[in-house]
Amino acid sequence: MLKTLSFLLILFTFSCKAQNCDTLPVTFNSYSKATKMISNASFILSESIDSSKSSWIRSLKYFSCDNHVGFLILRTDKKEYLFQKVPIHIWNNFKKADSYGEYYNDFIRGKYQLNLN
Repeated sequence: MLKTLSFLLILFTFSCKAQNCDTLPVTFNSYSKATKMISNASFILSESIDSSKSSWIRSLKYFSCDNHVGFLILRTDKKEYLFQKVPIHIWNNFKKADSYGEYYNDFIRGKYQLNLN
């Protein structure tokens, strides 16, 4: 009985922590809340890029609910940037780019801004 209750408690704790990506809001109150909600949600696609070849991009992560568009989190030494509705083809090309910085400047910068309330 005690094992069953422990299992149910663990299951409940983990299921409450991970939010379904389909229930994420369209707009967010702040970047920090958005980052936390996105990082804790369950997505169909969740990928990251080894950005060690970049001189200023420290990490790149992509999360998608539908394999068509998704959230992109780009972290530098100074700041974390969050983009939404980034098309999957942009992410796939980003992964193959010779220069992540150039690709970011040409195809992402100034586009796909996160909507705040």
